[in-house]
Amino acid sequence: MVDVAIVGVGETVPVRADSRPMSVMIADAIHRALADAGIGANQIDGFVTESATMPGVMPAEDVVAALGVPMPRSPFIAYGLHYGAGLVAAAELAGWALASGRATHVLCWYGHQLSRQAQGPRALYADDPLKADLEMPSGWFGQPVYFAGIAQRYAHEFGLPAEALAAVAMEAREHAARTPGAMKTAPLDLAGYLASPSIATPLRGPDCALVNDGAIAFVMTTTERARDCAHPVVRVAGVGVGSTNVPGDTWFTQNSDYLTTPAAISGPAAFAVAGLTPDDVDFVELYDCFSINTILQYEDLGFVKKGEGAAFAMSKGRGLADRLPTNTHGGLLSHSFLLGGGHVVEAVRQLRHERGAGQVPDARVGLVTALGVPHHSTMILERM
Repeated sequence: MVDVAIVGVGETVPVRADSRPMSVMIADAIHRALADAGIGANQIDGFVTESATMPGVMPAEDVVAALGVPMPRSPFIAYGLHYGAGLVAAAELAGWALASGRATHVLCWYGHQLSRQAQGPRALYADDPLKADLEMPSGWFGQPVYFAGIAQRYAHEFGLPAEALAAVAMEAREHAARTPGAMKTAPLDLAGYLASPSIATPLRGPDCALVNDGAIAFVMTTTERARDCAHPVVRVAGVGVGSTNVPGDTWFTQNSDYLTTPAAISGPAAFAVAGLTPDDVDFVELYDCFSINTILQYEDLGFVKKGEGAAFAMSKGRGLADRLPTNTHGGLLSHSFLLGGGHVVEAVRQLRHERGAGQVPDARVGLVTALGVPHHSTMILERM
């Protein structure tokens, strides 16, 4: 990986429904990231984001217009993988642009307004004839059902006590309680978890990602330039991308191995670039769309062997000083759902040692993941 760093992060306060237009939300996050980096909008000459929604919602030219500056004469513009995988992997594209001299400061951004998508996934699946004709009549549609099926397969193969899923959800909630702006902060114990509504067996309400509006942004430059910024330098030590040969629209129905995610590819790739191992990682921000996905990623990233993730979740402890603190801002389960963008923001703040009561002691290396089936990306960040 080239010698690059994240020098500015910004996010809006996540809410169930934001009355502002999405463009205003994204511009808000971008201005916060620029202020955090201590640079002006006219210094941005690279623009990288994911490819599924941002090209049609807030493309680079609209970002420039929102910033109120002229478009750079020769900007670097790239749209990578889709959804969360593309947002985290944007750091790799940005790194290439910075290393080649095509850009000096690269902006990465994302936002969504789920409150204005009244039909949720139903309309999306209804537009697909195969899903509409074969899957929907049997109730097999929607992410909770898909991941519940994965959890049931895991339970069949390895065993999955309710306490294992609860451990993931309870840790997220405990970290969220120490994080300003987190959406779910009410205490959650095992009794409360077991009493929560069942969504799709074995998943309960606390096992499922939140639905909210929000936006995030981060700014990257070379580590040499980063040394002139006000914050400790957070270097992008390695990025890895993994994909499967199963298209995204059939990933949950035609997969030959539901218990191995593309993290099994992206994780080792990122570690190889960084020259690090799982033992070097102080904390992780894992794409926790559902609690079972956290357990799968513990295994696929190499923290434990296949089949040991559930036991690890129950035994590792949930405190900031315990083994491998996970989703230290609350994650998608308790902080907010922004396709892993909030995970990047949190990891940078942890490595700057800015998190106060939510700080992992002496954090030096953090790992961030994101999923956008059939793709997965892993980013390793290091405090210099």
